[in-house]
Amino acid sequence: METYELGSSGAEVAKIQTALKGIGLYHGPIDAVFGGATEAAVRAFQKQSGQGVNGVVGAATWASLLKGLIAPPSISQQPLEYRCLALTGSFETSLPIPDCFAGLAGNFDGQGISFGALQWNLGTGTLQPLLLEMANGHPDVWTQLFAGGAVVLRQVLSENRADQLQWADSIQHQNSLVEPWKGQFRALGRTPEFQTIEMRSALGVFGRAVALRQNYQLSSSRATALMFDVVTQDGGIKPIARAEILSDYQSIAPSVTGGDLEIARMRSVATRVAHSANPKYVPDVLARKMTIANGSGIVHGKRYTLSGYGLDV
Repeated sequence: METYELGSSGAEVAKIQTALKGIGLYHGPIDAVFGGATEAAVRAFQKQSGQGVNGVVGAATWASLLKGLIAPPSISQQPLEYRCLALTGSFETSLPIPDCFAGLAGNFDGQGISFGALQWNLGTGTLQPLLLEMANGHPDVWTQLFAGGAVVLRQVLSENRADQLQWADSIQHQNSLVEPWKGQFRALGRTPEFQTIEMRSALGVFGRAVALRQNYQLSSSRATALMFDVVTQDGGIKPIARAEILSDYQSIAPSVTGGDLEIARMRSVATRVAHSANPKYVPDVLARKMTIANGSGIVHGKRYTLSGYGLDV
C-alpha cells in the first residue's frame, strides 16, 4: 500500500486524522494535510499500540488504526506515465491525487475552461477531445456525473469554438464555475475512466520526456519525471542550457557513480533549465525541478516526497 508521512496530503490523510481524533490523539483540523501535529499523533498512536515509532503510516499502522478499512493501492503500481502526470499535475494544480486530475479554472485567461492535470482548455481546443472521448466511451458514467447537464455539455462539444467559449462564460461567476458544474467537473476528474483518458492524452509529452532522459544520459523513473516536468512547464531544454548541462557533466568527479551520478546530473538539468527561464519564473521552476532531482522539497508551500509517487533513482 501507499505510505503516508510528513508532507502527504489527500483523502486518505483525512481518514487518518479522523481516526486519530476519534481516539483523542489528534486535536487539529481535518484538513487532509499530514503536518507536524498529525505526525505527532501518529507517533503517539504507534507508541500506545506497541509498534515501531516513526511517525509514518504504513501497512501495519493503517491496519491497526483504521480497522476494517481497506488501504488504497500504492501509486507505485500505476504505470510510470501515470505517476509522472500525477506529480506534474500536483505541481500545476497544488492538489494531491486524485484531485490533481480534476484541477479546474475558469475564463481568467480567455481560454473558457481549463481542466485536468495539465489544464487542457477550450480556447486552444485541447480539452474538447478528452470530454468527447469520455462522453462516447463511458456514456453511463458521463450521464451519472452530469445528470441533466449531460446532454447540454454533449451538444456544446459539437458547436464551434466561439459558441463553446460563450457557453463557458455563461456558467461562471467572476471567472469561477458555478454549481452544479463546478462539482460535476471535479467529480469527472476523480474517476479512473477520465484519469486514463488524461494519461493517454499526455503520452506525447511522456514520449518526449523519455527521449530527453535518454539524450541526457539518465535512466531512472525520477529522471523521467524530471523531463516530463521540463517538457510540460518549459517546453524542453534550450540550446544554451544544453551546452551548460553537458559542461557540468564533464566536471563531475569520476568517483561519483550509480545513483549519486544520476542525482548529480539531474541537479545540473534542474539548475540550468530553471536559470534559462524568464527571470520572474526562475524561483518556481527551480523549486519544482530541484524537488524532483533531490527526491523531496517544497513547491507552492506544499512538501513533496518523490518516493510517495513511486519515483526513485
